[in-house]
Amino acid sequence: MSKYYKLWWTLIAVLAVTFGVLGYFGKEVYRVAPPIPAQVMSENGTVLMTKDSILNGQTAWQSVGGMQLGSIWGHGAYQAPDWTADWLHRELVAWLDLAAQDNYGKAYADLDAEQQNALQFQLKKAYRKNNYNKDADSLVLSERRVQAIQATADYYHRLFGDDPELQPTRSSYAMKEATLPSAERRDRLTEFFFWTAWAAATEREAGGATYTNNWPHEPLIGNVPTAENVVWSIVSVVLLIAGIGGLVWAWSFMRNEDEKEPAAPARDPLTTFSLTPSQKALGKYLFIVVALFTFQVFLGGFTAHYTVEGQSFYGLETSKWFPYSLVRTWHIQSALFWIATGFLAAGLFLAPIINGGKDPKFQKLGVDILFWALVTVVAGSFIGNYLAIAQIMPQEWSFWLGHQGYEYVDLGRLWQIGKFTGVAFWLVLMLRAIVPALRQPGDKNLLALLTASVIAIGLFYGAGFFYGEKTHISIMEYWRWWIVHLWVEGFFEVFATTALAFIFCSMGLVSKRMATVASLGSASLFMLGGVPGTFHHLYFSGTTTPVMAVGATFSALEVVPLIVLGYEAWEHYRLKNRAAWMQQVKWPLLFFVAVAFWNMLGAGVLGFSINPPISLYYVQGLNTTATHAHAALFGVYGFLALGFTLLVLRYIRPQLVFDEKLMKTAFWWLNGGLVLMLFTSLLPVGIIQFVASASEGLWYARSESFMQGDLLQTLRWIRTIGDVVFIVGAVAVAWQVVKGLLNIGTQGVTQPEISDQSALTD
Repeated sequence: MSKYYKLWWTLIAVLAVTFGVLGYFGKEVYRVAPPIPAQVMSENGTVLMTKDSILNGQTAWQSVGGMQLGSIWGHGAYQAPDWTADWLHRELVAWLDLAAQDNYGKAYADLDAEQQNALQFQLKKAYRKNNYNKDADSLVLSERRVQAIQATADYYHRLFGDDPELQPTRSSYAMKEATLPSAERRDRLTEFFFWTAWAAATEREAGGATYTNNWPHEPLIGNVPTAENVVWSIVSVVLLIAGIGGLVWAWSFMRNEDEKEPAAPARDPLTTFSLTPSQKALGKYLFIVVALFTFQVFLGGFTAHYTVEGQSFYGLETSKWFPYSLVRTWHIQSALFWIATGFLAAGLFLAPIINGGKDPKFQKLGVDILFWALVTVVAGSFIGNYLAIAQIMPQEWSFWLGHQGYEYVDLGRLWQIGKFTGVAFWLVLMLRAIVPALRQPGDKNLLALLTASVIAIGLFYGAGFFYGEKTHISIMEYWRWWIVHLWVEGFFEVFATTALAFIFCSMGLVSKRMATVASLGSASLFMLGGVPGTFHHLYFSGTTTPVMAVGATFSALEVVPLIVLGYEAWEHYRLKNRAAWMQQVKWPLLFFVAVAFWNMLGAGVLGFSINPPISLYYVQGLNTTATHAHAALFGVYGFLALGFTLLVLRYIRPQLVFDEKLMKTAFWWLNGGLVLMLFTSLLPVGIIQFVASASEGLWYARSESFMQGDLLQTLRWIRTIGDVVFIVGAVAVAWQVVKGLLNIGTQGVTQPEISDQSALTD
């Protein structure tokens, strides 16, 4: 470690400081979360709702799909409204109508401008004033506001039921009929929606910002960006430019110390090991990857079609059985499952190589057990999702067996525990091979970093257990983003970088020193911005200005290392010419090139376009977010998992020769389909919504009247073209993997000493 001690200490210091920041301000999230009053009362002392009833409303919302049906505080799906913004606007309009009748005997719309302005002034005073009594833990509402709440609640009660009058609206929002059959639970649901809107409208301190930092944009009560929002947005842009400049200078000078590339070996060193039983058993993992990938892609097209037909699929009323909230849940969860499986398979393939070409005792048994555990969790979670959203499952079981209601961690808590157990078991399987290798003499720095990333992947998914069914939503969001951002975008990124470096080093294509230096340097850069950058998801989730400041500052630094990924792409691309045998892994390499491109565009450009607070203030919860999500999740992690799958396939089926026509179709149609999906539909819709959000308010940008306009409908129909192109590419890569696993159309066994092939069921 001595010759890398500066890099190691840099990484350790980065982790210590960044996790210290994350933990310190995480404590702040707990301390300043918007209060949920023990009692909400009218001025005459009538108890309208309680903390328990509000939290029961939160569980009712979770059971119908939660963030997969509309959004709360901007987090969730994009077809139905953001319930916070929508409730707030409807309640404000109801209050104005009541005030107009009380003061002028007319509807608000019939008043002249001077009268309307006078009422809006009263409205702002009434709504932004904080009437929460901390000592009594109670909130007192005026009689007029109680009436406005009751009118808004009646609309929601009918919307989530089966009122025929609101059937067209449910269709526009892609809601099934009788979304929440229980009238009592609909009452509780409205109380939860009210509370989220109350927090969004109420000033934390007199004359200051609301509990959600003035989000959503709502001109009626002066919800506009705060001064701090603007300041930290400018700071983030300046830091981005400074970071890019610093990285380019550092990288330029470091290149002077680049050592010469080692001579490529005459033969692929990875083929000098005989396939171990555990490696032969990985075929079924690769099959699951492409099976779930294909399932996810078709579900994506199905889900997208609901945005134009609402409750039907080309005239067939499918929402009765497979509503939007369910298929969107399955679409996201299947993506997470197949991407994770691709990463796990890559690790399990490397384990025997790390161990000197042999399996630890019972390694194949462990690989088989892990596979069937994975199948059980996938099947169980999908069935649970269905039963919860169909409202078949008893409500007290829903969170544990059905649907948690939180995007990316939708699976029931029991299945989440199963997933964590499986990942932890994978960690054990990996360490059984790695630990003996670490004890061997020689330079083990690269292996040590790979080990650290494996441990982090195995343990950090457990952050999802720090919240429960009735945990305050601000606190839940803090821990949820530990999984979605930190676990996935942080530690999986480090694992992927280090695993690729280890593979190329093992192939003799790059020196161990350069692989180690690059991996340690990349890990420090990823973690520096990535760990505290978690807070850029929490600007408007009931947090205070310091959280916004930290999130804006460090999320700008997240983008910095992505700027030089064009060089990384070129490095990967030219590896295919280093030796004749590298042509056999040309297609996995090209998938890794695609990863670098989409990391720059999807995670970098599109990610930073929504990260500054002033940008996210207007676009959170719009299709601009979906544009970044698709480009980053599939463009980076999807292509990476498919690249790992093709690479492992190539080595466990040594006689395989990739079908050039099939792989060209797969590669270019996947990339082309993603480009069409993003830039002919999702991004144009998002930009149009952005203009509407900035000019009128978020409620309008997500409203039925706006979203069902001719232009937006046409743009959503146009997405079909990109979806079809993408599906063709997905089917092509899936068929290539299946052909390879079943030895269909293979040619010329290349490595006779490892030609003992396993069947797909091994």
